Amino acid sequence: MPIHVYRLGLGGIFGMRLLLLEHLGRTSGKTRRVVLEVVSYDRQARTWTLASAFGPGAQWYRNLRAQPRATIQVGRRRCAVIAHFLSAEEGGRIMTRYASKHPKAAKSLTAYMGFEVDGTVEGYRQVGENIPFVRLVEQ
Repeated sequence: MPIHVYRLGLGGIFGMRLLLLEHLGRTSGKTRRVVLEVVSYDRQARTWTLASAFGPGAQWYRNLRAQPRATIQVGRRRCAVIAHFLSAEEGGRIMTRYASKHPKAAKSLTAYMGFEVDGTVEGYRQVGENIPFVRLVEQ
């Protein structure tokens, strides 16, 4: 459903929370689209950080691994990006920051992904080290 919202030109209703990622299929070479939650956005660096909630097997994640150049749409704005795959250590730091800012969402998200978290910083750090994170950098 969110992809249709973007097609109608109404992506702005999601604010900075979601983005539309257009990337190439690794075997088909066809354009693929997926709407993803933005874990963090850095306005000055012009970067968006995403988590692959379904691990490294998620199709969009595997496609970006094969071809890191893509296009995103945030609201009505479109821009070219390149994907950078973050280390487990960086993933741990990202998850602890996310959990401190959004404790309820972090608890629900980790449970949805099948992780048991005790609510501590260390617990979220360990979970974050097991989630693939991608930083999209505007070109």
